[in-house]
Amino acid sequence: MLKVKICGITNQLDAALAVDSGADALGFIFHEKSPRYIRPEDAALIIKGLPPFITTVGVFVNEAPVKVRTIMEAAGLGFAQLHGDETPEDCNEIGSKVIKAFRIKQSSDIEAIKRYNASAYLLDTYREGIPGGTGETFNWDIAIEAKKLGRIILSGGLNPDNIAEAIKKVAPYAVDVSSGVELKPGKKDPDKIKKFMEQVKLL
Repeated sequence: MLKVKICGITNQLDAALAVDSGADALGFIFHEKSPRYIRPEDAALIIKGLPPFITTVGVFVNEAPVKVRTIMEAAGLGFAQLHGDETPEDCNEIGSKVIKAFRIKQSSDIEAIKRYNASAYLLDTYREGIPGGTGETFNWDIAIEAKKLGRIILSGGLNPDNIAEAIKKVAPYAVDVSSGVELKPGKKDPDKIKKFMEQVKLL
């Protein structure tokens, strides 16, 4: 069954909206340059109030594995999503609960997935100088090819208007949305979340 992760959660209201709408996972961004950055202690307060069976994911960019593990423990996170230039060795040092993100420019870029041993692989659109969250639609044909290499989480430009088409075409393990359900960076739009999840549930 398709899983849905709503990323860039910065406050308890948005977390509740996402969970109540049927999201399976929430993402918290610990990259300080992101407009969706949240402090570990603030994420911990939100996570403590979540109901059972909601997966929590911390998003990191080029952080030392020891710091990733420290923040995960402090915030009570279930998974680490690595969105930078982390090596396979970095992933192994963090542990088994790792999602490795890849910013893809062309189909040959997915070959890098073969070097990593991760729980799942998130595909996002490449944009120079931006580690993720660009809102630009990912090339779904490349995602179909990448499915041969492991569990694929489709990201990049997903929104209430295109999510149904994306799922029908790619049939990924999971989808990840952030800017596509926002009023502004770091603040979710209740109507967009509702419409997004309605489209998912129709399939």
